[in-house]
Amino acid sequence: MPELLLELFSEEIPARMQARGAEDLAKAVAAALAPVMEAPPRTFYGPRRIALTAALRAEVTTPAKEERGPRTGAPEAALAGFLKKHGAAREALVERNGFWVLDKAGECITARDLIAHALPGVIRGFTWPKSMRWGAGGTMTWVRPLQRILCLLDGTVVAFDLKQGEDDGHGLASGDQTEGHRVMAPGIFAVRSFADYESGLRERRVVLDAAERMKLIEEGLNRLAAQHGVTVVPDRGLLEEVAGLVEWPMPLVGRIDDAFMDLPPELMRTTMRVNQRYFAMVRPDGSAAPLFGVIANIAASDGGAAVVGGNERVLRARLSDARFFWDQDRKQALEDFLPKLDQVVFHAKLGTQGQRVSRLERLARYLAPLVGAAPELAARAARLAKADLASGMVGEFPELQGVMGRYYAMHGGEDPRVAEAIGSQYRPLGPGDAVPKEPVAMSVALADKLDTLAGFFAADERPTGSGDPFALRRAALGVIRIIRENGLRLHLLDAFAEAFFGFPQAVGTTAEPEFGMAVAREKLNAGWQPPTGSAHPPMVAAFSAGLVDFLAERLRVQLRTEGARHDVVAAAFGRGGEDDLVRLLARADALKALLESVDGTNLLAAYKRAANILRIEEKKDGPHAGPVDATLLTAEEEKALAAALDTAEPAAQAALAHEDYAKAMSALAALRSPVDAFFDRVTVNDPAPELRRNRLRLLARLRGAMDAVADFSRIEG
Repeated sequence: MPELLLELFSEEIPARMQARGAEDLAKAVAAALAPVMEAPPRTFYGPRRIALTAALRAEVTTPAKEERGPRTGAPEAALAGFLKKHGAAREALVERNGFWVLDKAGECITARDLIAHALPGVIRGFTWPKSMRWGAGGTMTWVRPLQRILCLLDGTVVAFDLKQGEDDGHGLASGDQTEGHRVMAPGIFAVRSFADYESGLRERRVVLDAAERMKLIEEGLNRLAAQHGVTVVPDRGLLEEVAGLVEWPMPLVGRIDDAFMDLPPELMRTTMRVNQRYFAMVRPDGSAAPLFGVIANIAASDGGAAVVGGNERVLRARLSDARFFWDQDRKQALEDFLPKLDQVVFHAKLGTQGQRVSRLERLARYLAPLVGAAPELAARAARLAKADLASGMVGEFPELQGVMGRYYAMHGGEDPRVAEAIGSQYRPLGPGDAVPKEPVAMSVALADKLDTLAGFFAADERPTGSGDPFALRRAALGVIRIIRENGLRLHLLDAFAEAFFGFPQAVGTTAEPEFGMAVAREKLNAGWQPPTGSAHPPMVAAFSAGLVDFLAERLRVQLRTEGARHDVVAAAFGRGGEDDLVRLLARADALKALLESVDGTNLLAAYKRAANILRIEEKKDGPHAGPVDATLLTAEEEKALAAALDTAEPAAQAALAHEDYAKAMSALAALRSPVDAFFDRVTVNDPAPELRRNRLRLLARLRGAMDAVADFSRIEG
């Protein structure tokens, strides 16, 4: 099949945009060439190019189709317009069912013609996160000035240009030429196929495949590090970025001056990574090694000595700047930074960072006894948690917030648990990050996330399907992971209510009567009722319930990604009113175990049969609630079912009260045999009305007993 090769060659493309750019190009080309596309394109990208190759069909014939025109009695003008639109003569029309119809034969589309017609629009309309114009008078934009278009089909150029009206498209037209390495192999060369293209670039010091460049970088650095008895700190993000900065990666190792080795390793690592894209290294004991990895884009004649020397000089200057901030910040106590936070806005609707510190201190004190922490230590850690935001170091390197606070707290003689809590307040930062394990740290990390969720939901800044600018989903997942991995028994309704009351707007000190009410109204309008004996005003309780729903939805998503059945998760969560995640998870596990047994499968079938009968009959004369009349139980099977329910219901309720969900499910499983016998031998819709009503009440009792444990109606099958 004909091979398409397309390359868009430009000035240096930012590394963070290359992969997405290549992916978007492949999607746009695949859509434009869909009639002839045989398989999805393979993409390639690098500092100066995005490219793709694909197998196409040489030509295709579209199916014949019928175009219906005006009615046979329509004005001549309408008929003339229809003929003009389709380029047809009147003789080609036939009358069919009162309409003029044009039978159009299938059209032959060649891949070459389609490419020439479609790709100019694809290229001109291509969007980047940030684009620029260049030259005089051109209207076309690109991420950086576009210099060359290579487009071949089966080894020959597909001719097209980017002219559009009076815009000459910067004179860009398709050809068969590309360029190699800017320094080591400058100049253009022609290609005839993808194999020719890839090998020609390699000969001219360009590794086309980004994955191969990453592998060369990783393996080269690991080899050099092993020679020095150290290891490279894994950093996938940096590896991907550096692979987007070089075309011919040459790993090298430089040395860090001993004078800087007393700096915190996180500080050195951040300085090297953010400013210079260097790779940090560690000794076998995990301590920072006085070495760093740098990736050159040329194979230097001196083995890289000059490149390493230049990078060492640059790093000395960077680390000198870092030492200045380090020394200056430690001249004052961490608490002395706090007054500056009163002038830093956290969010226009949520006050300053100083006000947030007060909320966190209050909330951490509340949470501390619930997670086994000392309230005074938790409050102290929360008070100091954000102080480093006003430090010079965090002002220079925002990535170090919390990290530097921990060091400054230790320098100031704070309790080690306080320092640890400051350092881990943002954890977990992602799926692979550890959660806080020490109780003081747990209370501060939870306070930070609960305050964030309560504040932005109260300000009606909730996530949408298209965006989550305040990372509220990540905060929710952080709360879930801290609770799950530490087995915390936390009533989230109360915790969110406490967080809500921490905001000045919630206690009437500002003119914001609608603060938080949007979430609350949604819950109340949906028919939600506060739990019996709730200690919170109805609107606050409804607001908290809305946030618990948000967390429950994130937990459902997480469980599904872990392989749990979506319907089982929905059934365990379906009863509502549950704000203890540990209980929710235990219920889901027990339900899963029940449904995997033979008794559970048959019981579910019986439940659905009972629910279907009740749904139909309740439309006629329901609901069929109320106690079952034992004197009307005539058949042995219905007596047996009633007796089984007399045993199973209290047993399940007692097990639920003790949070023994496995035992509750086992009590339900005992209903399997009497339920099967009931449906085999008892006619529910008996001709005698009193027997029918009583048997429907018996089924309603069965349904209610099972729904008290989980919402079985949500289970499929």
